[in-house]
Amino acid sequence: MPFPIKTCVLCGEEFELKPGKPGYANRCPDCSSPEAEAEARLASGDVLETSREGNQARREAMKNLLYRKDS
Repeated sequence: MPFPIKTCVLCGEEFELKPGKPGYANRCPDCSSPEAEAEARLASGDVLETSREGNQARREAMKNLLYRKDS
């Protein structure tokens, strides 16, 4: 029985999902290594700043919905 062929969510490469593969099932062995995960985290940019901006926009939208005056 052949192993299922999956596509890596990070690099887009196809790989065989073998039993006992370390890491995540949706990532190829190269992207599942701890070094690759650290690099991907650093390459993602300012995750905190992005979420901070998203939270601010969400707060403004909720405030507008809750306190707007309907005429």
